[in-house]
Amino acid sequence: MARTVGIGHQDFAQVITKNNFYIDKTDFIKEWWENDDVVTLITRPRRFGKTLNMSMLEYFFSVDHAGRNDLFEHLSIWKEEKYQKLQGAYPVIFLSFANVKESSFPNTRQKLCQIITNLYNRYDFLLDGDLLNDKEKRLYQMVSADMEDYLASDSLDMLSGYLMRYYGKKVIILLDEYDTPMQEAYVHGYWDETVSFIRNLFNATFKTNPFLERAVMTGITRISKESVFSDLNNLSVITTASDLYADCFGFTQQEVWNALEEFGLSESKDKVRDWYDGFTFGQKSDIYNPWSIINYLKFRKFSPYWVNTSSNSLIDKLIREGSADLKIIMEELLSGKSLCTQIDEQIIFNQLEYSENAVWSLLLTTGYLRMAQLYIDKRGRETYKLVLTNYEVTLMFERMIKGWFMDFTPAYNNFIKALLMDDKKAMNAYMNQVALATFSYFDTGKHPSKKAEPERFYHGFVLGLTVDLAGRYSINSNRESGFGRYDVILEPLHDTAHAIILEFKVHDPDDEETLIDTAQEALKQIDRMRYSASLEAKGIAPERIRKYGFAFEGKTVLIR
Repeated sequence: MARTVGIGHQDFAQVITKNNFYIDKTDFIKEWWENDDVVTLITRPRRFGKTLNMSMLEYFFSVDHAGRNDLFEHLSIWKEEKYQKLQGAYPVIFLSFANVKESSFPNTRQKLCQIITNLYNRYDFLLDGDLLNDKEKRLYQMVSADMEDYLASDSLDMLSGYLMRYYGKKVIILLDEYDTPMQEAYVHGYWDETVSFIRNLFNATFKTNPFLERAVMTGITRISKESVFSDLNNLSVITTASDLYADCFGFTQQEVWNALEEFGLSESKDKVRDWYDGFTFGQKSDIYNPWSIINYLKFRKFSPYWVNTSSNSLIDKLIREGSADLKIIMEELLSGKSLCTQIDEQIIFNQLEYSENAVWSLLLTTGYLRMAQLYIDKRGRETYKLVLTNYEVTLMFERMIKGWFMDFTPAYNNFIKALLMDDKKAMNAYMNQVALATFSYFDTGKHPSKKAEPERFYHGFVLGLTVDLAGRYSINSNRESGFGRYDVILEPLHDTAHAIILEFKVHDPDDEETLIDTAQEALKQIDRMRYSASLEAKGIAPERIRKYGFAFEGKTVLIR
């Protein structure tokens, strides 16, 4: 009989004692212990079992759970007697920054300090007796949500020392979702203060802490060393490109096949692979998204479970406000093509607005892109071939792009209808409504550019066309054709439909007197540069090719 699938459980003991569906990942304990690294940082996409694995480490090592053999005796780790002796053998400090999602630094600082205060409250028994002297007891009681910076920085170091004295062993520190506060700080504009505060905390906790046995940190991204890890020279960083712990987070293909068999769903293997496969950690490919797999096992229907668990606000912002080139690459990725680029796994958040490589690095780290191939040249430089991870991720991007026009749906949809019906009067009316409402929406970064705004807008608009007309047209933009570069070509996927060429041109009073002249020049450019050549080469007759010139002046659009 198949086990019960419990959704959302992050407490290891609950999963085991209730006999919920669980894939044994206890070999992670052995692999981590035998690597003998002082501080280990592991980055994985969200909902990949990081918190459950950290809970597993706590239940295995913590003196608070000594004697809980029942949790492990049927699992892989219990096969070796030396690991049986490690169960419940160390004081463990376990904390999580997962819920630190504030819109200002003062609130973030206070919440971080409250998390530490809650830890101290758990160990109030340390105040009994003579373990701590009077000064230490006073310091202990000064730990609060509003404590001074010097005390906050040293608080986990101090607690480690108190616990070592009490138990006679150095402590293990587990910090889950370490990067959540910093992602929020970037989005809401208080990055520098947050980084300074956390850097000081990490330095005292993980570098200069003489009471530390070992530590594990997990997160989604590897924040650049210069930001928060500048003083940590004892850090072992495990990214998605690392071979260590490659199969400890997420489900392997064999684990998924076994689960499908247990639940009588073996016939759905191919579709499960298309929807939820595609993650690669180190040289281990065919890693599946565990959150979507367990939801599929429970509800027995295909749905974008993983991508629906987050607002994806940062990804949306980066692509929507990104350059025309970035949007063109997104068009290619959505059409099943690949991107070749260099990747820096150390995410430098303040580069995201002007470095496209940083954006692609973030999308790879967070699981929205996967590495299809790695090229290394003679000088040792690495180039990654990247594609969208799977169908679930593709669906997320399509919904995100549709959302750009959601508030303007009637006008946007009416423009699409008018375009397909060759109704230029209606096209002009509806396109101006959409442009007026959304123009600045595509260029609202810290350094908006009047020159870049039209390109950002119409390539965002083309992304919308790419999504809405998928299945009817293949849409390409800024490609070579004939004697030059066109802006957008809609190539019909069915013989009866017309092909469409759209040329966008910004009005320049030095070149054309009126907006009408600009639109006419755009049309002339289509013919002069023979943009229809690629369509005619595919057997599409000239009479089946429609041509439109779009002229922009501010937020005004004229179509001819």
